[in-house]
Amino acid sequence: MYDYNFMTQYVDQFYTTLMIPTIISSVIAYLLQVLAYWNIFKKAGEKSWKSIIPIYNSYIAYKISWKPSMFALYFITAIIASILVGVAYGLLPVTSYVVFTVLAIIALVIAIISGIISIIQLYKLSKSFGHGGGYTVGLLFLNLIFLLIIGLGSSQYIGPEGKNAVSE
Repeated sequence: MYDYNFMTQYVDQFYTTLMIPTIISSVIAYLLQVLAYWNIFKKAGEKSWKSIIPIYNSYIAYKISWKPSMFALYFITAIIASILVGVAYGLLPVTSYVVFTVLAIIALVIAIISGIISIIQLYKLSKSFGHGGGYTVGLLFLNLIFLLIIGLGSSQYIGPEGKNAVSE
């Protein structure tokens, strides 16, 4: 006879072993992001405490680099894509694969639009602190590191999209 309690003990230990480092690293990453945004917001003339509130800090990042209405568009597209994925998977057992596929493709297109908006915002954030396209690539792939460089480094805020920069 198979002892399920014996196996459950090892599965529980396995998940506990994985969860503790995951939680600790997530908290550290969040605190580093708050530190980066704290200094970025200070440089941009925003109140630093706004970096602590998760969704609000993204709104402020859009505000200082682009415009708040684009954050609304990004946020709405991300939510719609998530809902469509949930609906598609929820309908999978009771409907045809055609309906599932159509909903999944629509969700994918909307998610791609959301991703493009996010990449444009990173470019505009980069421009707002006097950097260019190469820095945007850094923000895209090593976001936390490059946010810390903007926040703790010598980058100066020159306005949304870098439009207030003084031409030489």
